[in-house]
Amino acid sequence: MQLKPVFLVIEDNLIDQLVITQLLTKGMQIEQIVIANNGKEGIEWLTTQKKNQSLIILLDIQMPIMNGFEFLDAFHKLNKEIKRETQIYVLSSTLDPEELEHINKNDYVSGFLNKPFPIEEFKRKFS
Repeated sequence: MQLKPVFLVIEDNLIDQLVITQLLTKGMQIEQIVIANNGKEGIEWLTTQKKNQSLIILLDIQMPIMNGFEFLDAFHKLNKEIKRETQIYVLSSTLDPEELEHINKNDYVSGFLNKPFPIEEFKRKFS
C-alpha cells in the first residue's frame, strides 16, 4: 500500500483502541494514528488539527457523549475543505438491522467493518 493517510480512530473502548492501533502499525505500517474517545473529540480534532492530508476515520457507533450517528450528522455540517480526502469506515459489532441500514445509507460512510477489527479484510480494500 503506497497511500500513507492519517488515521483517526473514534472509539471509547481502551482495549479496542490499543488493538486497532497495533494492527494498523504492524499490519499496515501506519505511522500517524490519532485517537478520539467519542464523536465530539473526533469533530474537535477535525476542525482544529486536520490539514490537507488524506484521512481515514474508523468510527465506532456506541459511545458516550457523542455516538457514531451523531458524529456523522456533525460531519455532514463541516465545510468541504475539512471533508475533502476523508473516508469513514464504521467499525462496530452491531447487528441491529435499523442501525445497519442507517450506516449503509449514509453518503459519507465508505464501508462497514465488524469488530474485532478485521485488518486483513481492511487491507484488501487498498490493494
